[in-house]
Amino acid sequence: MKFPYSQKVLEHFKNPHNVGQIENPDGKGLEGSPACGDMVAVYIKVNPDTKVIEDIKFESYGCASNIATASIITDLARGKTLDEAKKITWKQASEELGGLPPIKAHCSVLAVEGLRAAIRDYEEKHGLITEKEPTTEEVIRSRLKHVMNPLTGLDIIRTNLILKTSIENGVVRVVVDLPANHQFAPAIKEDIMEKLGSLWDVERVDVIFTA
Repeated sequence: MKFPYSQKVLEHFKNPHNVGQIENPDGKGLEGSPACGDMVAVYIKVNPDTKVIEDIKFESYGCASNIATASIITDLARGKTLDEAKKITWKQASEELGGLPPIKAHCSVLAVEGLRAAIRDYEEKHGLITEKEPTTEEVIRSRLKHVMNPLTGLDIIRTNLILKTSIENGVVRVVVDLPANHQFAPAIKEDIMEKLGSLWDVERVDVIFTA
């Protein structure tokens, strides 16, 4: 039986590049869930004048393909402008690694989506989004799928922590089914406000706990 991973995949798995967090990143993205098997968080520092990604790091929970693709994608993105980095594809990452087993192709997709989410986060925070669609409850719930419930490792939508969402006159209201003094309440609140506060037409985010 042929070994499924190339030598380059193994190299990036055993000695991944750009691992860790960036303190006060200009943009960050989180894709996947540890409960589902794979998760990638990407952090970027961007030159405000040239829009070049000057530093990039990642954290990964998952298999060899997940770690290797995140490693190679951060290598590919470093030194590129935001527009150039957006064009990096999962196929390009796979080719750079000498190919991935078909069953593991989703790992390279996950890493690319993490990079794009970090870029989108930066662009939203700096008013660079050109296609400004109104924020709806559907958009809010989609964003909340990227907020993890530390109790389960799944997002707060799938674990039914969100009782209600609404938006009116630029004010988003999110009702969370947790007591305000719960140990994870501050972290969840901060993550919710970060995910929603950068939307172009949102002026304020109110997070309400049930007790």
